[in-house]
Amino acid sequence: MAIRRLGLTRDQLAKFLVEHEQIRQFELLFSAVDEIQTTSLDAVTFDVGAALAGVNKLAGVVAQLAQDGAIEASTALSVAQAAERALNAVSDLAMVGATLPPVPPLKRKGLGTFSSNVDQVALLPNVAYPVDFDTVDVERGVWRDSVNTSRIYVADGAFYNFQFSAQLDNTDPNAHIMWIWPRVSGVNVPDSASQVRIQGNNAELVAAWNWVLELKPGDYFELMYAVNDVAIRMEHFAAAGVVPEIPSVILTVTNDI
Repeated sequence: MAIRRLGLTRDQLAKFLVEHEQIRQFELLFSAVDEIQTTSLDAVTFDVGAALAGVNKLAGVVAQLAQDGAIEASTALSVAQAAERALNAVSDLAMVGATLPPVPPLKRKGLGTFSSNVDQVALLPNVAYPVDFDTVDVERGVWRDSVNTSRIYVADGAFYNFQFSAQLDNTDPNAHIMWIWPRVSGVNVPDSASQVRIQGNNAELVAAWNWVLELKPGDYFELMYAVNDVAIRMEHFAAAGVVPEIPSVILTVTNDI
């Protein structure tokens, strides 16, 4: 059912209200009632307390005028219906404003990039070793421990994307395997390891993939590896001719996901 607009002018309102502020609040109130289905809460700027007081006063004045015969009954009914809608609208807006959840703080974007310009060589087969990062490129909410250089810490609790690439090499003619996986705060991440096999010393390859892991503030990440023979390693190569230096490992960490 369509709601008829009241359409009272400022002069008509002045017959019932003597204060300019009350007249202004009524104009805003009737506009809000007419547009309540399409107006956002942020756009309604009238004072709730003053509006409620004005609506109550208007209802009393209109009832008295109707009783005295100063206005027609149909006009009094229209004003009373508009006042009721205004009261309901103001009450609803006040309730919504009181129950809106607090705006969460903006999440800081973490970023860290690290690399290693030394060979990563296991001392013994079938033993887990962390990768050490001797080079820090970017640290923004993500940083490398200055003492335990395999540990990458995060400042904020969030899901982080850990992406790495490792230049693998085999130094003898037999096939050998390397396993790579993530560890968080000293604990292996379940179901996270992969293995790479290099067929002899005439082949090199790059191992590269990523994990999305949830870390808490103060947690640290380590890139772990193990080999079945110490001949397979993460190899660093010096710059040669037009080719820049090849790090043994590159790690990028972000939480912008």
